[in-house]
Amino acid sequence: MSGRASGARGATGATGSARRIGVVFSKEVVDNLRDRRSLMAAVLYPLLGPALMMILLFVVGRTLSEQSEEVLELPVVGAEHAPGLVDFLRAQSVEIVAAPDDPEAAVKAGDLDVVLVIPEGYGEGFEAANPAPVRLILDGSRNTATVTIRRTERLVEAYSRQIGVLRLIARGVSPAVIDALAIEQVDVATPQSQAASLLNLMPYFLIFSTFIGGMYLAIDATAGERERGSLEPLLINPVARWELVMGKLGATLLFTWVSVIETLLAFVILLHFVPFDEAIGLRIDLALGAFVVIFLITLPMTLLAVPLQFIIATYTRSFKEAQNYLSILPLVPALPGMFLAFIPFKPTLWSMLIPTFGQQLLINQVMRGEAVAPTHIAVSAGITVATGAVLVAMAVRLYASERVLFGR
Repeated sequence: MSGRASGARGATGATGSARRIGVVFSKEVVDNLRDRRSLMAAVLYPLLGPALMMILLFVVGRTLSEQSEEVLELPVVGAEHAPGLVDFLRAQSVEIVAAPDDPEAAVKAGDLDVVLVIPEGYGEGFEAANPAPVRLILDGSRNTATVTIRRTERLVEAYSRQIGVLRLIARGVSPAVIDALAIEQVDVATPQSQAASLLNLMPYFLIFSTFIGGMYLAIDATAGERERGSLEPLLINPVARWELVMGKLGATLLFTWVSVIETLLAFVILLHFVPFDEAIGLRIDLALGAFVVIFLITLPMTLLAVPLQFIIATYTRSFKEAQNYLSILPLVPALPGMFLAFIPFKPTLWSMLIPTFGQQLLINQVMRGEAVAPTHIAVSAGITVATGAVLVAMAVRLYASERVLFGR
C-alpha cells in the first residue's frame, strides 16, 4: 500500500510540476506576444540575413556581369610605339582612349581602373625578338577595378602568346615544344558546391537568429521582471525555483526556434523562387531535405544559447544593461563562421568538441552536398547539449539564491 501511495504521489508531483511549468511558460509567451519589441526581434530580425544575402548576390552578380559585357575603354600611353598591339586590342572590341598626363595619379585617385603604358624602347625590343617592355598601372586594392584589370591582363597576355607562336612558326619550330605539359582540368565541383561557396555566410546568419530570436524574452523574463518589481511576487508563488526557470527557458526556447525556422524558410524561398541564374549565371538550389538537416544541426546551439542568455541577463541590474551585453553576445560564436567564409577548414573530430563551431562546419558540409560523418554529428551535438545542460543547472542554482532579486 505504501509503495502504491508513494508512486501515486510521485506521479501527482510530476504532473503538478509539469502543470506549473506550463503556467509559467504560457505566462511568458503571452507577455512576449504583447511586447512589440520582442515580436520584432522574433519576426523581423531573422529576415535580415536572407534579405542581405539576396541584395549582395544580386548587386555583386549584376555589377560583375555588366563590367564583363560592357565595352572596355583602355587608356594607352605611347600607342604609336606598338601599332600591332593596338590593332589587336581594337580587334578584341577594346576602345583605345588617350591617357592623362599623370596616369599614376589618375589610377590612385580612382578616376581610371588601369592604364597601359608602352615606352619608346618597345619597338627595338619587339623587332629584335626580345621581350618588349609594357607597363600596366593599376591599383590592386580597388575591388571595383578588378574586372577591368583582369580583362586587360588577359588581352595583353593573349597578344604576347600570339606573337610568340608566330615567331616559332617563322623559324620552323612547332609551337607545341614550349608546352612541356598537356594540362587537363577535371572540375568535380557540383552546382550545389558552387552555390555553397556563395552561401558561406548562412551559418553566420543562423547564429544571429539563434542568439537574437529569444533575446528580448530572456531579458524581459529576468532583468525586466526585476526592474518592474514583479520578480519578488513571482518568487513568492507556490512554484519551485527550478519549475520557474524551466518555464521561462521553455518560452525563450520556443521563440528562438521560431526565429531559426523563419530564417531557414526565408532562405528556402530565396533560393527556390528568386532567379539567381539570371543575375549571377549560377543556379543556387538546395534540396528541402538539406534545410531540415541544417535545422536539426542548429537545435543543439539553441539549447546552449537560451540558458547562456538567461544567466547573463540575470546577472545584470537593468534591462538596458542586459540588452547591451546580449546584443554583442552573437558576435562571439559567429566569428568562426565569418572566418569559414574566407578560410577553408576541413572538419575534424577535435573541431566538433567546440560548441557552435562544430555546428557551423557541419552546416557548410550539408550546403556543399558532402557526406557528413555520423560521429561528427553525435560528438558536436553531445558536447553542445551537455554544455547547455550545465548552463541550465547554473541558471536553476542562480534562481535558488536570493541574490537573484538584486542582480550581481
